[in-house]
Amino acid sequence: MKPVHVALAVVVAAVWGANFVVIDVGLRDFPPLLFSAVRFLLAALPAVFFVGRPRVAWRWVIAVGITLGIMKFGMLFIGMHVGLPPGLASLVLQGQAVFTVLFAAALLKERARRVQILGMVIASVGIVLAGLGSTAGTLAGFLLVVGAAACWGLSNIAMRKAGPPDAFRFMVWVSVVPPVPLALLSVAVEGWDADLRALQHLNLSGVGAALYVAWGATLFGFAAWGYLLRTYDAPTVAPFSLLVPVFGLASAWIFQGERMTVLTFCATALVVVGIAVGMLRRREKPMSPETERTAVKAAAYEVRDKTNEPSKVRSFEGAVPFARRPPRTGRPRIKSFAIEASALQAAGHVRG
Repeated sequence: MKPVHVALAVVVAAVWGANFVVIDVGLRDFPPLLFSAVRFLLAALPAVFFVGRPRVAWRWVIAVGITLGIMKFGMLFIGMHVGLPPGLASLVLQGQAVFTVLFAAALLKERARRVQILGMVIASVGIVLAGLGSTAGTLAGFLLVVGAAACWGLSNIAMRKAGPPDAFRFMVWVSVVPPVPLALLSVAVEGWDADLRALQHLNLSGVGAALYVAWGATLFGFAAWGYLLRTYDAPTVAPFSLLVPVFGLASAWIFQGERMTVLTFCATALVVVGIAVGMLRRREKPMSPETERTAVKAAAYEVRDKTNEPSKVRSFEGAVPFARRPPRTGRPRIKSFAIEASALQAAGHVRG
């Protein structure tokens, strides 16, 4: 990766990590469900009028809007509201990697590789240690954030099925789904009086927190991350997400004085290492020169033979099919290895 792109990936991880501290600040001025509704409302408007259609089926926009916007962030905000510290929340939420693999196996019938299973076990041990490090007063918050991680894993499966060509545009449209349901849930659960009081006594910290999580963490974060994924392959970009809990814990310690215990450091190390192990990919064994040359020749002759087959395209009037002009007698065979290699690459048998 170019240095400027490495810096961009680190900045995105820092923005997402510090987002947990900003959420904690916003929860002092908003009830959790109302805060989540405001966050997605600001992310959707006015951007939705300028980005164009999402270019995926609407059912996937709705599915991700429900699982990610309503369920994941609703549970995350409530879990932090009832007492789970922001640094610990940023760590526990990384359990989404474990749930993503589990849901992929259950719903997509994808068989987990041994290294993925090992990574899940290591990360799960870290999450359990993080839960043991939480006090009794934050046990409910811990369980809610674990549930949020599970919902995030489910939304990852929906996003994979959707396959949006533009992550930023897709997230803007996803942000259209949660505001109204979250606002209705807030009125039903948190009460109309609490919502009205929060809006009447809104201050700069509340407005700044809402703008940061909407424009910074959502719009800028996903726009920059989507640009990196379009520029490089996923295995190159994905490891930078491991910095999110590191920045989350560091920002909670710097700005809020969140206490870091030995158990917390051990849990962090296990979660990060577990996710990193799960990202490891099997390296393909290279073909021997003789085998590769044989494959090149076979593919080159296959391409040549296909070009000599009669065309099945009919004339404009649709009356009589025509065939390609037969090759001249004694036409020389392809003997140049460079030409054979080019033909093979065109056939898709060997990577360039």
